[in-house]
Amino acid sequence: MVLISKILFFTSHHGFYTVVLLFVFFGLLSYLTKKAWLLIPIIPLAILNGVGGQFLNAWFLNKYGVESTAIITSDVETNSTLNDMYIHDYEAIVKKQNGKYVSTFFSTTSAAIYPIENAIRIPQTEVYFPVKYIPGYEKNMVILYYQSDEGQANLKYSKMAPVNSARIKYEADRTNKEFIEEYISALEGYVKYDDNETYKEKIKELKQELKQLK
Repeated sequence: MVLISKILFFTSHHGFYTVVLLFVFFGLLSYLTKKAWLLIPIIPLAILNGVGGQFLNAWFLNKYGVESTAIITSDVETNSTLNDMYIHDYEAIVKKQNGKYVSTFFSTTSAAIYPIENAIRIPQTEVYFPVKYIPGYEKNMVILYYQSDEGQANLKYSKMAPVNSARIKYEADRTNKEFIEEYISALEGYVKYDDNETYKEKIKELKQELKQLK
């Protein structure tokens, strides 16, 4: 597991050198076997690593790693951009199982974050957050963003967004059946995430209002 973690750390954090190694490996293999078709996998593998290397690393660490904590000690904005946003270089320390810390590094484009989604969410500096790693190679870590306080707050905000939208519509026109049904649906979706008694009571009230309008 440690060897796999080291390989995934290298390929996800050093994309350029990974491509060079792919050219060397398959080029040498093609030369020794006299088979030119062995050069074909180079480009697809390089593209796959560039697009999904950090995702594979995140999945692996979450699946087989052990939980611990880490803290970002440095956040430096670079001149490079990704989706019109500046890429950041980070330094962090990770707590080992013996209680001591080890230094690590990552960037916006190489950070392993779980759950895997189309968003890059990095915790703030000087705030402890949960991570997973393979014991023996702690520097390769996956950030468990939604288990952090910041992640929990953002998750709650995202879950509340449809509730607030439906509430505004309902309060604007309490006789609109469509708005009431939308509000009920939004509240039911939220209570699946947060077992909120107040919202459960509100659902009952809204269903009663809906019956009276029919």
